Amino acid sequence: MVHHTMNTSNTSAPSASSNNKVMESIQVGPGLVVAGKWMARLGLGALIVGSLVSCSVGVRPDPQPVPVPTTPPPPGVVTAPDDSVLPPPIQRAKSRWTPVRWSELPGWGQDSLHEVWNAWVRGCERPAPGHATPCREVRQLSIGTQAEQQAWVMRRFLPYRVTEIDGSEPAGLLTGYYEPIMNASRVRTEQHRTPLYGPPPGLPAGQPWYSRQEIDTLPAALAALQGRAIAWLADPIDALILQIQGSGRLNLVEANGQMRQVRVAYAAHNGHPYQSVGRWLLDQRAIREASWDAIKAWAAQNPRRLNEMLWSNPRTVFFREEELSNLDARFGPRGAQGVPLTPGRSIAVDPQSIPYGTPVWLATQGVTLNQQKLVMAQDTGGAIVGAVRADLFTGWGSWTDEAYTVAAALKQPLQMWALLPRDMAR
Repeated sequence: MVHHTMNTSNTSAPSASSNNKVMESIQVGPGLVVAGKWMARLGLGALIVGSLVSCSVGVRPDPQPVPVPTTPPPPGVVTAPDDSVLPPPIQRAKSRWTPVRWSELPGWGQDSLHEVWNAWVRGCERPAPGHATPCREVRQLSIGTQAEQQAWVMRRFLPYRVTEIDGSEPAGLLTGYYEPIMNASRVRTEQHRTPLYGPPPGLPAGQPWYSRQEIDTLPAALAALQGRAIAWLADPIDALILQIQGSGRLNLVEANGQMRQVRVAYAAHNGHPYQSVGRWLLDQRAIREASWDAIKAWAAQNPRRLNEMLWSNPRTVFFREEELSNLDARFGPRGAQGVPLTPGRSIAVDPQSIPYGTPVWLATQGVTLNQQKLVMAQDTGGAIVGAVRADLFTGWGSWTDEAYTVAAALKQPLQMWALLPRDMAR
């Protein structure tokens, strides 16, 4: 999967996913499964108006470090083994991992580990280097108790605080993304006039093809894409959102009038750099905040300039259609690790800081959510760059659903601890 986090702010950072992910977005946040708890706890309705989708193109100030409270484990819960000597730090390409004791993890012992277990089992389909042995045991513990799961994690793994390469502790940044659900038609109609294309034949790898404007206007580009439309949408901005998020679900009306839900997943892009339409509108002082609501309102008021705005982003994403079985529908699209994402428990990371398949203890405190929990590094994105940087997959939904609204508001400080098998830490 390739996304650009729901921030409409532009980023010059290259895609950390080597083009396997294109969600270069306006950021969106946490999960469908967990979102209900978040919404009830946080009263997100008032939040969305000014800060939608981490879509803060320079509008919201950068998050400042917030101390994360440490909660002692409940009575009877096993605490970390008190190793007399910790191994040396590990230096990675973009981060430094420093071993710590389990008692140093804020909130350790409070998380409902069974909620992450499905994500862990799916991640073990493609285990991280050195994780094959514990992965053989993960499935067996799927029906284990909270105490059994926690004791196993502490026995098998050692936590490492993730910091900058020089060992300094950054504020970190947590944002969110989601899988949009859109209405679509299999054939072009008067209402549905914006196509979602599959890759054209002979698309050059790693080289620029036609730009978004050229795809819309040049006869040669249109000829190359003849017959490649997977579906047609009514709103070109919805199509842009799908391209930014990198995947989505379509409530698709077939040519015979029947409706079914399918998934469209990222397949390729046209080789041009991503540019934020929100940033473009802000630079022109056409809007005051880079939220999708503001962008859609501007488009409705300025229909003659709609293409000008869309063409300011030369990148176009091509999709492939996937069937949605009952099992597939319970998970998100496949991330960069190659396994389906789990709402609220899968994160996108910079793989040069944290390898795919790594269990990560995440701690964040802010206006959108206060959580300390175990997640799995299973994805990446063009804007997900740096040592302590994560994008939380929030699930799937339509414009008004929690998966979108939570993701839209999420932009806050972050601390991370990577869990490494003890036999690799010696």
